[in-house]
This record gives sequence, structure tokens and C-alpha cells, in this order.
Amino acid sequence: MFSPVELRYMKNFIIFCCLITATISSFGQTPDETAIRNVMDVQVKAWNAGDIDTFMQTYWQSDSVLFVGSSGPTYGWKNTLDHYKKAYPDAATMGTLSFNLLQLKPLSSDHYFVLGQWHLQRTIGDIGGYFTLLFRKINGHWLIVADHSS
Repeated sequence: MFSPVELRYMKNFIIFCCLITATISSFGQTPDETAIRNVMDVQVKAWNAGDIDTFMQTYWQSDSVLFVGSSGPTYGWKNTLDHYKKAYPDAATMGTLSFNLLQLKPLSSDHYFVLGQWHLQRTIGDIGGYFTLLFRKINGHWLIVADHSS
């Protein structure tokens, strides 16, 4: 058995190790990766609040935006917004969104590739899949310019 003093030291050591691990795991993240992760967090929070309009603010507001889903390609920001609103008309279909980011890869100083998993927990049945995103830094903001979700 350990004495109370030894247990306290062990507890403090474990806490210290956890803090070091957390610091090291976020240390290698670039400012651009942090910004992109923040964009993804905005998406989750907006979606889970039932706010598709705010969710779509993370996309480039251009006719050049490309969204590819199970029904094929959709071109343009407004068309993508309309697609989301038609496919997810209420809280039951929207559910609770979560992402698991698998890879963030810089392609250039103003382009990033993101691979991840999405999951909707819903009362009408959970769904999920994978996505690839192309982010572009436009006027200092990282925005989605292409989205392939399946």
C-alpha cells in the first residue's frame, strides 16, 4: 500500500503528465490548422443549434463553391444552402452533429485539404459518413470551397 503522501505525489505526477501530453499534442498544430479547426467548431455549434444559415457562413459565398453528396454535384453557395435546407428541414432530421478530423494537410499557403468523419445522432436513426474538404484562405479567412460528403 502507498502512504497518503505517496498517493498525493502520484496524483500530482499523473496530473503533470496529462498536462504535458495535452501541451505536446497541441504544440505541433499550426495557426492555420487551429483556424480551420475553429471553422469546423463553428459548423458543429451552428448545426446543433439548428442554424443552417450560420453553418453555411463557413463556405465561400460564390457560384464556384462545389458540394458533392449522394445525389451528385451542387454548384454555388446559394444552391448548397438550399440543398441543406431541403435535406434537413427540421431538428429531427438535423440531429446532433459531430466531426472526427482525420487529416489536415496543407496544399499551399492558401489551400488546405481536410479528411474527416461526420456523424448525426438522431431520434429517427443515426447516420454518418466521410467528407473531404478543400479550404481556401480568402481575405484572411479559411473558407470551404469544395465539399465531398458521403
